[in-house]
Amino acid sequence: MHTIYIFGLGPSSLDHMPKGLYDRIINEELVYLRTLEHPAARELKNLGLGIKSFDSVYEKQEENFEEVYKEIVRQLKEKLEDKDVYYGVPGHPAVAETTVQRLLAEEIKVEIIGGKSFIDDLFAAVAIDPINGFQLVDSFDLNADHIYPGNQLIIMQVFNSFMASEVKLALMEIYPAEHEVAFIDAAGSPDEKVQWLPLYELDYFEGVYNLRSLYVPALTRDEAIYSFSTLKSYIDEIFGETGDVWAKKQTGSSLLEYFQEELDELKEAYQRDDLENVVEELGDLLMQIFYQAALGEKEELFSLEEVVAGINQKLRRRHPHVFDNVKAETPEEVDAIWQAIKEKEKRGEI
Repeated sequence: MHTIYIFGLGPSSLDHMPKGLYDRIINEELVYLRTLEHPAARELKNLGLGIKSFDSVYEKQEENFEEVYKEIVRQLKEKLEDKDVYYGVPGHPAVAETTVQRLLAEEIKVEIIGGKSFIDDLFAAVAIDPINGFQLVDSFDLNADHIYPGNQLIIMQVFNSFMASEVKLALMEIYPAEHEVAFIDAAGSPDEKVQWLPLYELDYFEGVYNLRSLYVPALTRDEAIYSFSTLKSYIDEIFGETGDVWAKKQTGSSLLEYFQEELDELKEAYQRDDLENVVEELGDLLMQIFYQAALGEKEELFSLEEVVAGINQKLRRRHPHVFDNVKAETPEEVDAIWQAIKEKEKRGEI
């Protein structure tokens, strides 16, 4: 069986490619590259290396990247039937390369033979140590719900103002508009450029920057006001050894009157159509739930994590019409599914 050897072009020029890797590919008759839009790729072409890129696939599929990845994998597998194949990608093959992950999932022989990631050069560019933790995400897969603002964040492929605008909207759900972030272009190369700017100016540029990433510094606990982790840490401190004396003397039962009080205030806010107060009272109700969980943890009865696990499992189990393609087009059909599942739960069948 033939093998596909996957190598990384590094973060920018050929200076970043390990010598052993360069020596291995430079005398190949033909190598396949995901794109020629990379400094090292262009240098290899100028040196006379036989290259076939998949840029034409990108052009045909335009913005449908899922189809692009499928087609690249299909063509590589087809070439693999006759001989070994060398396939190169920007950076390191094991870092944020969808085609590589798809190839590894296929029933073919795949060997990753090296490369250098842009991550080291990026952190050097902003003079930040990654030891405190960071997240690495692709701009195409950015989901605000999956970002932890207490960690540093790197977002790849923020290459034009349209993508920057999408990223900005997602980040502003979590970060202050004035939060200082940095664009890093061509990290580690002679053309490296670092530009610090407030988050709200993220899409204030023109042109295309194929080697552009975004660095977002972590927020402090008090800055991360949209984070459940911040809320949990506040509650833990309130109920800790040096916390709030009143709170620590409460029990789950004694707090119920306050829960009812907050619920009544929420009803009144809805009756007045006072949305600002609705938000406040919902927060007060949520606080009561966290208080209950904190007392459960303090008395070693149950934890907040158990509460969250229970509701996650219940939501997943009771909504097959959402998650499992079960047909339910009317409220009556949904109710029938719901009641059937509840009966099975009572009988201990699920």
